[in-house]
Amino acid sequence: MTSFATGRMLLTPTDRHGPARAKRLRKLDLGERPDASYDNFDAFADKVAEVTATPFSMVNFIDENRQFFAGLHTPAGNRGGQDLGSAAARSNRSSRYMARDHGYCPHVLVRRKALVLDDVCDYPRFAGNPVVDDIGIRSYLGAPLIDRTGIALGTVCAVDTVPRPWGRAGLDTIKSLAHELVRQIDDREGHRTV
Repeated sequence: MTSFATGRMLLTPTDRHGPARAKRLRKLDLGERPDASYDNFDAFADKVAEVTATPFSMVNFIDENRQFFAGLHTPAGNRGGQDLGSAAARSNRSSRYMARDHGYCPHVLVRRKALVLDDVCDYPRFAGNPVVDDIGIRSYLGAPLIDRTGIALGTVCAVDTVPRPWGRAGLDTIKSLAHELVRQIDDREGHRTV
């Protein structure tokens, strides 16, 4: 989509469901702060990285203003370490936040469909995203986390710094992982309300 006012490609699609998502995330106590309860999301991100053989993977909850990596796998295994908004490493979990206009997860969220980018540089709409220059992201594989109420809470994704031929197998894998995580989130909610 092109902005007629600026003539530039818009990097982030308009999200009409942001307020409802933010409300649902608050109800589920997800996406607002990193703490020890997020260890299971880190373990899930580790699983995603292992299954996809990628250096980075995330469980990402997105509200109206920012992205929060509740689950994070980085090459060095430093959970709070790789700030995905810049290339600098940090030693705290505050680096789990990223601007809403960075990365490809907001596109997956709004589309409500998986997104496969073998090489982000092959797509003008995605090649100009800040994560390409800041982190060196070259390939992306992500799927939405659509809960039992029909709200897309966030995404699960795998990224690499080299182009990857994900193919149909990659698409099926990331969609399956997203469904698995949604079941865990739904189960978690069921246990909290009992």
